[in-house]
Amino acid sequence: MKLATLKDGSRDGRLVVVSRDLSRYQHVPKIAATMQHALDNWELVAPRLEQVYAALNAGELLDTQPFDQNFCHSPLPRAYQWADGSAYINHVELVRKARNAEVPASFYSDPLMYQGGSDSFVGPRDPVYALSEEWGIDLEAEVAVITGDVRMGASLDDSARAIRLVMLVNDVSLRNLIPNELAKGFGFFQSKPASAFSPVAVTPDELGAHWADSKVHLPLLVELNHQPFGKPNAGEDMTFNFAQLVAHAATTRELVAGTIIGSGTVSNKQGSLHGSSIANGGVGYCCLAEVRMYETIETGKPQTSYLHFGDTVRIEMHDGQGSSIFGAIEQTITHYSER
Repeated sequence: MKLATLKDGSRDGRLVVVSRDLSRYQHVPKIAATMQHALDNWELVAPRLEQVYAALNAGELLDTQPFDQNFCHSPLPRAYQWADGSAYINHVELVRKARNAEVPASFYSDPLMYQGGSDSFVGPRDPVYALSEEWGIDLEAEVAVITGDVRMGASLDDSARAIRLVMLVNDVSLRNLIPNELAKGFGFFQSKPASAFSPVAVTPDELGAHWADSKVHLPLLVELNHQPFGKPNAGEDMTFNFAQLVAHAATTRELVAGTIIGSGTVSNKQGSLHGSSIANGGVGYCCLAEVRMYETIETGKPQTSYLHFGDTVRIEMHDGQGSSIFGAIEQTITHYSER
């Protein structure tokens, strides 16, 4: 099943069911007006939404509308909780290696996770606003899940069963603000502005065999200024799967329906900088920081700049037939004065 939230002038938007090919949608106000309402009442609502989805794909509904991703908000325009992990240890290893620092042994058994701002997310086709390029604006292409209610201390099996929906993320980072914040010992805040999520969220069964071991086994496609930038497989080199990330988040607290858990930057183990780029036959990257890390490791200093105003970012994932699963995040880096 594929679900989206259309902008309607309200904070929470309007829930719609989207066809598998992303061509049509159906309003479902009598079932659930918003995504959060659907998640709060999932056991009752999901079967009815599935019926609409089946009828929509079969062409049996008469009052459907063309689906335009430009009118989408993030599937959850705001959420009770947004916790982002760092499940791809290759990304962490690169950061540490560029600083000539070892990765602590605990990082391979205990997931990294931070709590991001969730009061307002950015729409998948909305600009990424910033006041200065000097902040070091970077994309981070990721996968995320939305959970139902999760008990404190939930098992891995219970955590896996609690995963309701899967979607993509652009978890924007302001790299040049991170060091001073981390030095204070209290984590990210200013360096992590609002994230953007894909136009569509899908139930895990929609991914078929590509959803296995609580991972999405498909390439995550990233374009920078309309040029291929990354295509790492999200199911490879993922040290902690989503069941483990959900269980980690629930270790000391209950998670409420609508909690979003991110994978962290998708990153596959590769060779040198030049061998890792798509142009040289590699799978590329999901953030500019990794390019700069390779450059630092190989040449002693980074050479690639972070994002500039006017740069564009596109994040998408295709199924085995080459069709878009979640729609595409397409954003332009924009000075806040243009808002």
